[in-house]
Amino acid sequence: MDYKKLEEDLAAIVEKRIALSKISYDDASYDDIEEEMHDLEDDFNDDYGDELEAILDKIYTQLKSDNEVLLPSAYLANEYHTKMPDASGKVTYEVIGREGVPVESEQFDKMDVRVVLIPNPARFVLQINGKSMKDLWVAKK
Repeated sequence: MDYKKLEEDLAAIVEKRIALSKISYDDASYDDIEEEMHDLEDDFNDDYGDELEAILDKIYTQLKSDNEVLLPSAYLANEYHTKMPDASGKVTYEVIGREGVPVESEQFDKMDVRVVLIPNPARFVLQINGKSMKDLWVAKK
C-alpha cells in the first residue's frame, strides 16, 4: 500500500467534510462539494478497501468483536477538527465525541466503543464513550 497516497486521499476526504460542515444545505456549492466528497470516498474504497478491510478484520479479532467489517469510508467521522500545523506545516486532525463505527465487544461491557479513521497519520482509533483512547493501527511510511 502506498501510505503517502493513502494519507493524501484520506486528508482530501476529510477536508471536503470540513468544508461541508462550514456551509448550510441551501448554499449553492453544497451539492457540488458533497458529490466531490462521495466520489473521493468511492475512489478511496476502490483503492484501499481490500487492504484496509484486512486490517479492520485483525482489529475486530483483537477487540473480540463479531461485528461485520464495513467499507473503510464507513469509519470516517462526520466531523473532524484541525489542530495546529507542525513545524513542517503538516495539519493533523482529531475527532471529538461519538464518531466512527460502533463495535460490540464483551471486553468493553456497557461502554460505547467505536472505531474511527483519522488522517495524518492515517490510523484507526479506538474510541470509548466519545474519547479517543488508543491507536489500533497506524500507517507506516
